[in-house]
Amino acid sequence: MSRAERLLDLLELLRRHRAPVTGPALADELGISIRTLYRDIATLQGQGAEIEGEPGLGYVLKPGFTLPPLMFSIDELEALVVGSRWVAVRGDARLGEAARNAVAKIRAVLPPALRDSLDGAATISVPQYGGEPAAIDASVIRAEIRKEHKLRIAYRDNDGTLTERTVWPLLIGFFEKALVLAAWCELRADFRAFRVDRIQSVEATGERYPQRRSALIKQWRQSQNLPATAGN
Repeated sequence: MSRAERLLDLLELLRRHRAPVTGPALADELGISIRTLYRDIATLQGQGAEIEGEPGLGYVLKPGFTLPPLMFSIDELEALVVGSRWVAVRGDARLGEAARNAVAKIRAVLPPALRDSLDGAATISVPQYGGEPAAIDASVIRAEIRKEHKLRIAYRDNDGTLTERTVWPLLIGFFEKALVLAAWCELRADFRAFRVDRIQSVEATGERYPQRRSALIKQWRQSQNLPATAGN
């Protein structure tokens, strides 16, 4: 294991512990000496990681620390770049631009050797998105999802029937031929999936829906027989 990989493992281990964990326990789980652990903690602190504690008392990583891109392996970087390029093709204009900017920022901070490896990596070629053009700006939906606010939409179903709905937007799924909004529909009193390209208009209400989004996503997953994921 390289030193960079060991530092990454140490950070991930600290993230999993919300309460302080002793140096010997950390060293034992990582399979390193206590002296090496103390050196690694000092290195991470010098790189900006907010690790609080001291020998004999235990250590804890304060929430919010973000990992520098240079800590990623080439496989992890390639996965991020491929995913970003996929979103750049299939997302709405704002999300696509954000994905392209993210790739540029990641590449800009890499050392030359790693940048060359990334440029020459076996990344896949993303085909052009084949869905229908959306009549609305999906970034409006995403903004209201973050606020946990209701939306009023005009939706045209597969038969061409237009209905007005008030929905509680939960998330947008990226599929091969369409973007799909998962939401609670007040008209149907149930969870529903709406193809974004069939939403004719969208209006923010400024009204919060009565449950937390995380709880609703859990209920939605159960209704769809989907496995639970970390964080939702």
